[in-house]
Amino acid sequence: MRVCVATTVHHPEDARITHRQIRALLDAGHEVTFVAPFTHCNVTPSPGIRAVDVPRAVGLHRSRALRASSSALRRATRDADLLLVHDIELLLTLPRRRPPTVWDVHEDTIAALDAKSYLPGPLRGVLPPLIRAIESRAERRLHLILAEEAYRARFPGPHPVVPNHTYVPPTPPPPPGDSRVVYVGHISAARGAVEMIEVARRLRPYGIRLDLIGPADAAVRPMLRDAQREGVLDWFGYVPNRHALRMAEGALAGLSLLHDLPNYRQSTPTKIIEYMARGIPVVTTPLPNAASLVGRVDCGTIVPFGEAGAASGTVADPVAGAASDSASDSASDSVADAVVRAVLRLRDDPERRAAMGARGYVEALNHYHWPAVAGDFVALLERWAEAPGPVSALSPGRTVPA
Repeated sequence: MRVCVATTVHHPEDARITHRQIRALLDAGHEVTFVAPFTHCNVTPSPGIRAVDVPRAVGLHRSRALRASSSALRRATRDADLLLVHDIELLLTLPRRRPPTVWDVHEDTIAALDAKSYLPGPLRGVLPPLIRAIESRAERRLHLILAEEAYRARFPGPHPVVPNHTYVPPTPPPPPGDSRVVYVGHISAARGAVEMIEVARRLRPYGIRLDLIGPADAAVRPMLRDAQREGVLDWFGYVPNRHALRMAEGALAGLSLLHDLPNYRQSTPTKIIEYMARGIPVVTTPLPNAASLVGRVDCGTIVPFGEAGAASGTVADPVAGAASDSASDSASDSVADAVVRAVLRLRDDPERRAAMGARGYVEALNHYHWPAVAGDFVALLERWAEAPGPVSALSPGRTVPA
């Protein structure tokens, strides 16, 4: 099977796209053409794929990327048996003549608008009905796979879930240490950037440093650079997922301080599963799925959201007006206090943190190991490539079994 995979939004080394799905297809003997922003992200394409370079869609600057992707998709799908796209924007540029096409729904697109600080106010009212129209059209004409069970509610028809699992090492990782806290993933205000900087400042006198591993939104980059210059934390920028997780091993705790926003409420943060897979105790805000998982497994600590403005997305927003500064500071201080207490308790109790890390690892190995579902994902695409037709006749409407 010849599969064309396409994204202009995601990094070419995106864990779900490249290290799970494309790797699964290559391991199964299929050919992959990957349309992605290699040059923009300074990425050398992996051996074994046919790479097609396009500009990256960033913030409000997306028209050039969409024009280029339209042309690239026409060329790349001429000999393809299946097209797999990962961005809602690409649904606007699909070739008229194309193979069976799959849209991988990574997030609740409308709910995610709250976390996009670059969007001007008027667009926030215009975009939801447009997004709903695009999604409705896609459901009628394409095959859909969903990254979360909760996304089923957005679509009337049944669609399979391909969960955001990770690779779990076959042998237990080293036990958590006592001098380093980590965060792995994209860094933004809504993901707790301001709170994490404050945590780093407060942990510094105790000899505990914070490692931030991941790219950052433009709005928070200046404060991250300032904190790094002060010696408050180490910010490594983008690191490929497989390397980032190896860097995280042995940490005292892994942070997931997402704000109480609609797009996060219905998801299980992948970073939590990744921390568990690497034997790292978790410190997380009480998003429903995150709190349920960490509480059930007893593999970490749940800290409260900020007291002011969390639900509205204004907590620690670096682009907010001066009038919100006092409330933002209060909220980030509240979160930082709770996180620092949790980290120091773990530092002072080596047996407890080792047990938390071990429980998380076992849970991840038994229930969140990507290879356990990779074969079902490939088989699903093979079925759709061989029997193009109405989505309702082909989508099994089930979760790909773990």
